[in-house]
Amino acid sequence: MATSTDDAKAAPTITQKYVLEEVKTKDQVEEFRKLPFKIYEGDPNWIPHIRQEVEQVFDKNHNTYFGHGEATRWIMRDTIGDVVGRVAAFVNWRRAKTYDQPTGGMGFFECIDDQEAANLLFDQSKAWLQEREIEAMDGPINFGENNKYWGLIVDNFNKPPYYGQNYNPAYYVRLFENYGFQVYYRQIVFDKTFYDPLPEIYQRRADRLKKEGHYRIVNFKKNQAELFARHFIEIYNDAWQTHDNFTQMTEAQALAMLRQIKPVADEDLIYFVYYNSEPIAFMVALPNINEVYQKVGDNMNLMGKLKFLYHKMTMKFHSCYGVAFGVKRKYQARGVEGLIFDDLQTKALKEKNYKYDNYIVTWVGDFNPKMIRVMEALGCVRSRTMATYRKLFDENAVFERSPIIGAKKEDTEKS
Repeated sequence: MATSTDDAKAAPTITQKYVLEEVKTKDQVEEFRKLPFKIYEGDPNWIPHIRQEVEQVFDKNHNTYFGHGEATRWIMRDTIGDVVGRVAAFVNWRRAKTYDQPTGGMGFFECIDDQEAANLLFDQSKAWLQEREIEAMDGPINFGENNKYWGLIVDNFNKPPYYGQNYNPAYYVRLFENYGFQVYYRQIVFDKTFYDPLPEIYQRRADRLKKEGHYRIVNFKKNQAELFARHFIEIYNDAWQTHDNFTQMTEAQALAMLRQIKPVADEDLIYFVYYNSEPIAFMVALPNINEVYQKVGDNMNLMGKLKFLYHKMTMKFHSCYGVAFGVKRKYQARGVEGLIFDDLQTKALKEKNYKYDNYIVTWVGDFNPKMIRVMEALGCVRSRTMATYRKLFDENAVFERSPIIGAKKEDTEKS
């Protein structure tokens, strides 16, 4: 694979209006961090990402994706030296060449409302990827798992993001689409209140499964993380294998995920379902800690952590959000989803002031219409649409959307 020298990579790209610099120094890192505060100034819905967590994405000693990938980032200045744009580009070599056109990614995009400025950021990402023999880029995405920093909001810009969700002004859609990005798949975000009754069909199924006596619900226990990690990957690797470009999860990855969420996890929100002794389903949800971060800010230094703990202990969360949900293929369409939501709602209705009011289903891709139907049948309401875009570098190449799970290729092309 072709790569440029460090000197060539660090050299600024210059136009009459803008200068683009690769982020190398601590001062540039700080300028990269500060730009969103300018873009979203006065926006009551915006909540900044935690600076330490964003930096971990670009830390080779922390982000395991550097073991099989590369990443870099840039800031863009105007003629008086103010930072007016930023972007990152990355390649995950485990996935890049599983597509017809080897595909990389771009993300952490922020920009003033100027198409020329946006095009320069996109061009820089494209050029860096082309040096690595990449032929397309997805964005905005993360150099990591897709449960954080993934997708562009394309409707309903008037509500705060949940923890880890990207947030953007409406004009970003125009900047992306004018450059030639096309929707690779849409990401549907759902909401469900805990106090609405479960739809009758799911309530009947849940009651039937409980009467059968073979199905058992267990909540996650933090002191048994290794056991639950093994059960998680057994379910995940069975349930997800029909997804596009699926790669199996390892026990180490599952443990890393559970350890990451452990400090904020509420055991009542993480479910495992067993058929006799066989693990068959899981649902992982977390308190929407963005409700705390909205009060604390973006710095989780010692003082930030103390503020976080204070607010976390003294405030009521209005919402929790789903991180992952999976059912082994053999046990799908039996009502296991209803069994979990029935238990959640039973807990909520037992308490006059339950700790959560609303459940956010982070997102379901439109490549998974079966799961979308399940969410809607459970009484979940569509609350926001996001999109993962793809830009093919060869303008004559045929663009294809993400394959629909279970559909023939010609059906996907028609969607």
